[in-house]
Order: sequence, then C-alpha cells, then structure tokens
Amino acid sequence: MTKTTGHLTALGVAALIALSAGPALAEPPRIAVVATGGTIAMKLDPTTHAPVPALSGEDLVAAVPKLKDIATIEVTEFSNVPSDYMGPDRWPALARRIDALLADPGIRGAIVLHGTDTLDQTAYFLDLTLKSDKPVVLVGAQRNASDADADGPRNLLNAARQILAEGAAGQGVTVTLNHRINAAREVRKTHTSNVETFNSGEAGILGTVDEDRVVFGRRSLRRQTLPLPERLPRVDLVAMYAGADGSQVRHAAQSGADAIVVEAYGWGNVNAEMHDAIAEVIAGGVPVVVATKVHDGRALPVYGFKGGGNTLRKAGAVFAGDLTPDKARILTLLALPADKGARKDQAALQAVFDK
Repeated sequence: MTKTTGHLTALGVAALIALSAGPALAEPPRIAVVATGGTIAMKLDPTTHAPVPALSGEDLVAAVPKLKDIATIEVTEFSNVPSDYMGPDRWPALARRIDALLADPGIRGAIVLHGTDTLDQTAYFLDLTLKSDKPVVLVGAQRNASDADADGPRNLLNAARQILAEGAAGQGVTVTLNHRINAAREVRKTHTSNVETFNSGEAGILGTVDEDRVVFGRRSLRRQTLPLPERLPRVDLVAMYAGADGSQVRHAAQSGADAIVVEAYGWGNVNAEMHDAIAEVIAGGVPVVVATKVHDGRALPVYGFKGGGNTLRKAGAVFAGDLTPDKARILTLLALPADKGARKDQAALQAVFDK
C-alpha cells in the first residue's frame, strides 16, 4: 500500500467514525434566573396557615420540569423577601447583579422572580438602568406555591419561552404574567388577587405567550436609560387628599427629602393649602414632581385656580405626564442631579419626564 493510499484510508476511517457518531448536538441556550422572593416563593406556614417565604430559586426552577427541555437554567439567589421590602436600598445591587449576568455572551436573557406588590416598580428601575439589550422578564405569582392552582410555574415557563423567542431582544424589561407581556414603564398592578392583575391601560400589552409561539404586537417607544449613581437621593411620596393642609409636604422637606412627588388629583390639581406648601418647599430648593392618581391620562398644567396645575407649574413644579406616582418617584431617584444647585433647573428635570 502506498503512502497516499494509506493516508486516504485513514481519512476514510475518520469520516466513517464521524458519520456513525451522528451530528454534533448543539448546546442548549442558557438563561439566568434571579430570585428575589415574593408570593411565588411562599408556602403556607403549618402553624399560622399564612403564606411565608419558603422556596429558593432552585426550588422554583425544579418545580417546572419543562424548563430543562428548552434551556439550561442558571439560578442566582439574590434575596428571599416579600416585595414590600424591595426599594432603593436593594434596587441598585439588583441592577448591577443582572448586568453582570447579562455580560456573559452565552446568557440569552434573565428572568427575575419577584413579588407582585412592587414588581412594576422594580421592573421600571431596571428598565431605566440596565445596559444590556438582552431580554429581562419579571415574573411573580398571585397564588402561593401551596395552592393547587398556583400560577407561578406557568409564568416562569412562559418567561423562558419569551426570552428564547424571535424578537425578544430590544423590548426592554417586561412584566409577563398570565401569558401577557407588558412594558415596564406602562404596566401596573390592578387587582389584589386576580391572576390577570397586570395591564398597561391605554398603551396596551406588547404581546402574548401563546401555547405554540410568542407573538409581539408592538414595542414601547418611550424608553430611556439613565446612569446608576453611587448614591440614590431620598425622594418622598405625598398624597393629596380632601382637606390636606400641606403639613406632610413641609415635613418631607424639613426632614431631609431631596425631592418630593405629589400624588395629585385629575390633571395634577391640589387645594390652596397644598399649593402654598409646594411653592414654599420649591422656593427652599426641594424639587416637586406632580403626578396624577388617576389610572389613565397625563398630569398636565391646565387649571388656573390656586392649586390647579397651571399655578403649580408657575411655582416651579415638574409634571410627570402619564407615569404613576410610584414610577414618577423612581424616575426622580435617577434623574435628580447630585448638585443641589442644579436641582433648581425645572426645565432640565421636566425634559427627562417628557422623553
């Protein structure tokens, strides 16, 4: 046998071995799951018979066997607290942790397990601060894991399917429960117990997770990204109510609030006493953002009576547009200049809210 023949024979043997082994199996996609707690991670306490934190992220993933059929799930245990405990003291660390996970080129996206009470607020904070364009989906549950018809497992599986779907990237942070995909900026919790609790009002949902595929119908056009500061300011939220005397606004400013969001009526209206308090604290260097407690529509400086939006604007107030009071507070947390002197620039802060 010649040297050439021997070489060809060796190649042929190698080819036969490769063919017999079959095609190389592709690695399953990888998805990060970040557990923070909430009802989705709760079970009934045998003594009190009330739901309490009980399950880890690993427990929740293990309870959905179909997940391993579509992806490799990598769990990060960030916290296990009711979502009522979430806020500015935890949000920056959560954002940095998710950004670090998404920096791995092999990670397709992230699912954040979260309680529903503040889920829309956490989603909006992350939407404003995360740097990656990869899909991030927040999910929770209205029923705890002890319930026979617990909704957490389905929501978790649907979130994974959404991340792997065509068109999922570039949608921003979403809230996906009960098959419906909502944009972080627009979504709010609307029912205390119904599984159909999250919706986006007049804006509408982004899409749905159907049984056979994920369908996106639109994108959220009002998105922006702001830098995550080393220290978040203190922003207080004060509600307007019938007979309010403005003392809570003054107390917020006097006790150290860097800014105040007022949850006003209608287009952004308060009574005369609240007007005077708002004008007073603005003159003292504390910015005031006016949001409306009405579910749909924008806060606008329309009415000219004392306390009407037009008079508040003239006093220096910023208007939050269609952001809920909670989310107006979150945007203020990130948009407020560190320089106290710069906080007097009403137009600059208003420009952030108008984007």
